[in-house]
Amino acid sequence: MNSLKIKLSIFINYFIFAILLNSVGTVILQVQSTYGITESSAAILEAFKDLSIAGMSFLVASYISKIGYKKAMLLALIIVIVACISMPLVNQFWMTKLLFGAVGASFSLIKVSVYGTIGLVVKDKTEHISLMNFIESFFMVGILSAGFIFSFFIDDTNPQSTAWVNVYYLLAGLAILAFLLLSTTKMDELSIKKDSTDSPTGDFQEMFKLVAIPVVLVFVASAFIYVLIEQSIMSWLPTFNSKVLHLPNSLSVQMAGILAASTAVGRFLAGVVLKKLKWLTVLIVCVLLSAGMVLLVLPLAQNLGNEPITGWGNAPLVAYIFPMIGLFIAPIYPSINSVILSALPKNKHGIMSGLIVIFSALGGTTGSLITGYIFEHFGGQSAFYFSLIPMIILIICLVIFNRLSNKKLTL
Repeated sequence: MNSLKIKLSIFINYFIFAILLNSVGTVILQVQSTYGITESSAAILEAFKDLSIAGMSFLVASYISKIGYKKAMLLALIIVIVACISMPLVNQFWMTKLLFGAVGASFSLIKVSVYGTIGLVVKDKTEHISLMNFIESFFMVGILSAGFIFSFFIDDTNPQSTAWVNVYYLLAGLAILAFLLLSTTKMDELSIKKDSTDSPTGDFQEMFKLVAIPVVLVFVASAFIYVLIEQSIMSWLPTFNSKVLHLPNSLSVQMAGILAASTAVGRFLAGVVLKKLKWLTVLIVCVLLSAGMVLLVLPLAQNLGNEPITGWGNAPLVAYIFPMIGLFIAPIYPSINSVILSALPKNKHGIMSGLIVIFSALGGTTGSLITGYIFEHFGGQSAFYFSLIPMIILIICLVIFNRLSNKKLTL
């Protein structure tokens, strides 16, 4: 089994889905202009993405050991190729819902498979948490790329233009290349089938047994809260840039990419730092610094003046600084995922990965819907100040999670 080629393949798959999934913020902004959709109505796209992830993950986690990681990823790529080609052909708001539904369902196959595959190619817990952060950092590189790729297809002179949907032809091409690479990559998956149950009912029971364990229960709560915070900021940052900071749509999308870039850097650095420092200390400091960014930087969005903003050169300072919050929230998600997966035998990683994806998806939907509602009724700054509440809850969850994870996990 060629570990290097396997790693390359999962990096590329993650990269493509990073572009597709996290383009939801850009699409939320664009459909408001193109199809005349309100903020709260546009927020439903996050639900189509995340609820399809949650629903499919519930099934995938139970069947993944029988399907196999490689076959699951190949199926996901086929679904995405068809959905991407269909988007510009149909070019309607309802198609964007179906697109994100298809992307979400496919991502559940990808993410569960990627998380499970990591366990096949690493030697110990230290390598596991490091590789997890590197892979998640590459995911953020995909998000960063998404901002620039989509902005290239956006016509600022004609807000009602639907030219931006042609980007999905390009994304379909990338998915085809990823399919060809993965199909020629050999993977040894015998270890994930060891001790797996012979019936779906047995697998569902295993999932419920896992979530009933206190440390797992606190973990899924932590994952839910983290993704709620991340998506409430990430999905609505382009709209914040456009409607609060008054940037052109294409520039709003591009500058939102700073968040993805800073998160990628944060996760890359975490892959190094977490080899030397205790993960709980690092994560609590990160949450506190994130809260500090919200309190200190958001006030800069007030009283910006009436000068037209034409590009990066005269964009307000807050458009550069606030997205740097990604540096601090970056290590949280991959680190807690690694801690819980490292505590389990490899043949349980598929089921646990399914739980991770399910509760992450539910957190993302909840965060986006709440933020969309607050944004429409109370303004963009209030929507982002809301993130302080779940940050406080997250610190409490992390402390409890650490205490429980230090105890021996009995299955």
